[in-house]
Amino acid sequence: MLSRVADSIYWMGRYIERAENVARFISVNHHLDLDMPVQEEEQWEPLVTVTGDIELFSERYGVSTKQNVIQFLAFDPMYPHSILSCLRAARENARGIKDVLSTEMWQHLNSIYLTVNQVAQQAQNQEVSYNFFDQVQRNSHLFSGLADDTMSHGEGWQFLRLGRHIERADKTSRMLDVKYFVLLPSAQYVGTPYDNIQWAAVLKSISALEPYRQRYHRISPQQIVEYLVLDRVFPRSIFYCLASAEDAIHQITGSLPGTFHSGAERQLGKLKSDLSYTDINDVMRVGIHEFLDDFQSKLNEVGQSIFETFFSVPQSQPKAVLV
Repeated sequence: MLSRVADSIYWMGRYIERAENVARFISVNHHLDLDMPVQEEEQWEPLVTVTGDIELFSERYGVSTKQNVIQFLAFDPMYPHSILSCLRAARENARGIKDVLSTEMWQHLNSIYLTVNQVAQQAQNQEVSYNFFDQVQRNSHLFSGLADDTMSHGEGWQFLRLGRHIERADKTSRMLDVKYFVLLPSAQYVGTPYDNIQWAAVLKSISALEPYRQRYHRISPQQIVEYLVLDRVFPRSIFYCLASAEDAIHQITGSLPGTFHSGAERQLGKLKSDLSYTDINDVMRVGIHEFLDDFQSKLNEVGQSIFETFFSVPQSQPKAVLV
């Protein structure tokens, strides 16, 4: 497969997953806003903090009001990680590789973008219904289902799968990190019903509340961290995402599990292996924020290595000049 085609499929998968995650964060935070006795800025600013672009937001919008945060995260055409921008980028990537995608995938992605673009224009003059963000999530899930059911499960599908799970692991780690590090206004709230409501919101933001309660039955911060980081079967846990990404990259290269033929395989396999021999006591001993911050740095290195292995064009060596 051409590196250009692989790059487009990989980033299409990442952008659609990113848009779906942002839509879920906004939807969950809206419902949380109804239950939390805090100021509007304290409630909505953490959503921007998750993205790592709080400085850019402050420059552009100033105060973290509900309207400003939603406009920034959902509809800002100049912000590259807004829902609108992500779906536009996914659509542009798909446009150049339509011969690799199924007709159903292209038509559905095109429809999602046109719908979001229309809502973005209306959002300038009227408040957006929160059913819209649920619709973005459902459309993302439908796209994943169409890809699984209508696209040949060859290299292209594996690159799509690789991008989706790398992005999902990143967003799970960021959502968990922002809860622990910045979401509570004071340590006095730890262990209170206020704290429990926010931990439940974190689980909802990762679509994990029901499966978590089936496993553990009650809200426990340590068990939540264990579930979202180390669980082997929950499809949005960090470990599960890394395991799925590792399987995808082995399917692409043809190397056997436990071996590697490239830097990307080596770094991803090492990160997943380290996590497989980690338990919750190791995480708590290091510190949740410190552990997740280190993980995000290593995952960024994996992303760069994937680019260098599969997508970058090797620089030609300069020819020797005879004097």
